Amino acid sequence: MQQPYSTPSAGRVLVVDDDPTVAEVVAGYLVRAGHAVDRAADGPSALASAAGQWPDLVVLDLMLPGMDGLEVCARLRERGPVPVIMLTARGDEDDRVLGLEVGADDYVTKPFSPRELVLRVESVLRRSRPAAETPSAPGTLTGAGLAVDVAARRATKDGAELALTLREFDLLAFLLRHPGRAFAREELMREVWGWEFGDLSTVTVHVRRLRGKVEDDPARPRLIRTVWGVGYRFEPDAAAESEEDRHA
Repeated sequence: MQQPYSTPSAGRVLVVDDDPTVAEVVAGYLVRAGHAVDRAADGPSALASAAGQWPDLVVLDLMLPGMDGLEVCARLRERGPVPVIMLTARGDEDDRVLGLEVGADDYVTKPFSPRELVLRVESVLRRSRPAAETPSAPGTLTGAGLAVDVAARRATKDGAELALTLREFDLLAFLLRHPGRAFAREELMREVWGWEFGDLSTVTVHVRRLRGKVEDDPARPRLIRTVWGVGYRFEPDAAAESEEDRHA
């Protein structure tokens, strides 16, 4: 029998799925990877479990009886920050986008490889603990009234704290590190998410959510600019909007 092994990103994972077979397989792979696992079969049970023992990450099925995964994710976000990987049915792009909109940090489509899911879990957990993984990272990144404390994972705008998800924080920190440089969505997916390929709408949704938190007028963004035919550019000294930003 394969013995459990520990990884630097090991943590407590809450698996929420009403299919007992899926939940058992996912939990088994996570335990063998060195993670502690709690299980819940529906939304209320998931919320109760999280209240009793706050998880480091939640693997959350979108289609749950009674209270769906979107509502569970939103309620968890009300209680505190926690990374969420959402499980969705293949081809349900609208559902995936909705999941990202309510704060999911990643998603995996069914049917999926349990090994792939474990890799996604460990990638998200590593990125949620940057102080341990990147001790040489600069303490604070600043620009355009924004300040990002990388070690504390705290971001502010004009002194007011921003409520950012894991990926929103990583995206903002990355853009602050590279002001004035245009990045393709594929580059952002590779550098921020650590994926070599994937659904580029993930990047688009996170940019839109981040704009909603850092821009004075998200409909007319001045800081996170759309570079048509390329991707996005962070402009900390932008003084005026351009016509391209009106339609970003």
